[in-house]
Amino acid sequence: MIVIGSGPGGYVAAIRSGILGLKTALVEKDPFLGGTCLHRGCIPTKALLHTAHLYDELKHASDYGLKAESLGVDFPKVHKRKTAIVNRLARGIEYLMKKRKVEVFTGMGSLLDAKTVSVKREGGEEKIRGEHIILATGSTPADLPHIRADHQTVLDSDSALALETIPKSMAVIGAGAVGVEFASIFNSFGADVTIVELLPRAVPLEDEEISAALEKSFQKRGIKVMTSSQVKTAAKNDGGAGLTVEGKGQTTELQVEKVLLSVGRKPLTRNVGLETAGVVTDERGYVRVDEFMQTNVRGVYAIGDIVRTPWLAHVASAEGILAVDHIAGKPVEPIDYKKIPACTYCRPEMASVGLTENAAKEAGQRVRIGRFPFSAISKALIVGESDGFVKIVSEEEYGEVLGVHIIGPNATELIAEACMGLRLETTVEEIARTVHAHPTLSEAMLEAAHSVYGEAIHV
Repeated sequence: MIVIGSGPGGYVAAIRSGILGLKTALVEKDPFLGGTCLHRGCIPTKALLHTAHLYDELKHASDYGLKAESLGVDFPKVHKRKTAIVNRLARGIEYLMKKRKVEVFTGMGSLLDAKTVSVKREGGEEKIRGEHIILATGSTPADLPHIRADHQTVLDSDSALALETIPKSMAVIGAGAVGVEFASIFNSFGADVTIVELLPRAVPLEDEEISAALEKSFQKRGIKVMTSSQVKTAAKNDGGAGLTVEGKGQTTELQVEKVLLSVGRKPLTRNVGLETAGVVTDERGYVRVDEFMQTNVRGVYAIGDIVRTPWLAHVASAEGILAVDHIAGKPVEPIDYKKIPACTYCRPEMASVGLTENAAKEAGQRVRIGRFPFSAISKALIVGESDGFVKIVSEEEYGEVLGVHIIGPNATELIAEACMGLRLETTVEEIARTVHAHPTLSEAMLEAAHSVYGEAIHV
């Protein structure tokens, strides 16, 4: 087995391959393992978000009877902690490669044919052969045709993580998960943040009620959200950049110190030998695969951000395990992408799994809805985070849970119960009859289930 790319898809695939006893090689172009998620994405972003959240809490220390004086942000030290976490996790991946006897090759990997990989590095080229190859080369931030990142004034998510100082003002173009997370970070640290979103609502992939709640919460924090709006021009000047924004029948001029592009990602499939090996891609460069992640070339698989599945680390990991198990001849079943959790770690957090209310109705389902606010949950009041709610979308006749949507404290942790429920085709009644510990935030799930039938206890 040869795996190209050591992100959460590639390194998990390599470990799984080693566990199953396959002789395994892992090829990585960077001098460290872990890929974008560990070094330029999930982990450093969430480390910054946690620090920002803690800073927000300390601002309200007096509400808890605590004294926190002379509060400030030592941004270099914030980065130092973030980097220490990343480095520790990278060393952990290196240890796991040795434990599972995975041989690591550092260099740019590309296909020479369906069984041969070229590894180019300074000083030469090495060729390695394997019966099977998994492509896990990941993605990179996308630009707009008329606005491109220069990594100084106009940033992408990579360069935003490397900022040495907190900007006084920032415009975030795009209100998806990445955009709202960075907006949350820099707002907490004191920046004046404006989000510009082309679509009619923020986080457009979430349930409409979740979008509305997030926009309301952001506005309360001082984050301006301009939906149905487009940045027509972004001209750099001495103060940063001047933006012309058109939307809702008016033109707005913005002057900001930094601009953050968060308009999606594009697959890294160029220069990896796909054409040479005969691997087929679509018009946007994504690799075409079957339900077991196998490409049109027998023995060559592709996973993660280079295939048309959600850009999520946990999706890439699941696809890596699926591909390896299929290669090893183990019993496998395709991934049900409708039951993949989506998590956004801004404040308030958001998490969802399954169908939104509108998607369920569009699919012809007759639905019943249950909602329960965190403001009526004792643990939410204890931790000082009572905004938000749990929403359950269920099928009317039998009560099967079709989707769960959460905005509020620890939403990204609470969603695991819903994921297991959808996996097991649970019903609203089964959740309602499951005893949840008190006092916990998870009681909001219990109460939302009762709410489907108008029987919530605490409202």
